[in-house]
Amino acid sequence: MHNAATSCPHCGFTMADVDALFGNEDVVIKKLDDSAGVLRMREREALRELMARFESRFPQLFLSIYVAAFEEMPSLRQFGFWLLNRADYSDGDVTRPNENGILLVVDVNGKAATMTYGYSLMPYLDEDSTFDALSAAHPYFLQREYLKAFKIVISRVEGTLRKGWRMAKKDPESLFAASGQRVRSVDSILRRIREGDQNSTQGPEVEEEKSKR
Repeated sequence: MHNAATSCPHCGFTMADVDALFGNEDVVIKKLDDSAGVLRMREREALRELMARFESRFPQLFLSIYVAAFEEMPSLRQFGFWLLNRADYSDGDVTRPNENGILLVVDVNGKAATMTYGYSLMPYLDEDSTFDALSAAHPYFLQREYLKAFKIVISRVEGTLRKGWRMAKKDPESLFAASGQRVRSVDSILRRIREGDQNSTQGPEVEEEKSKR
């Protein structure tokens, strides 16, 4: 298992819960997986460019999009949480583990979308910010204008991450404490900020409290 999180911080379910629903084997997929076949070739190419741009702006993170046409789905949110933990990305980067990933799952039959992120993103993203990003794109998902919808979601998420990174530079201890995490070394992080590329949006290095493992 690629441990993005052992439990969902907002929903209360655990990996044992979702493994019971979807299985306990890892799934090999690509970061862009259109199993529903709703994206045209030029749309897939444009979307891959957007995803690559995201990764260039956030060097520790990666973005994954999974588009499917489910016949039955008890909970899209649970599935997204399960998939981010169970995904073995064939085109992934070993320096960007699943706990540094953001996964967007779209069910074209159910006309629904959900966003899941690894525990390294918890200081920066929350249920409200991901809901706002999906809500802004909702009309385009309904109209099956998927590329426009993905552009909006990615733009909103990038804005939230940049805002969180600015907060982390000002007051990292408070930001990470609010998500139940702690800064590994505040002095080390601030030194990297002073010495590093000031235009970089790369976030500080974090680790979970032992009680969260």
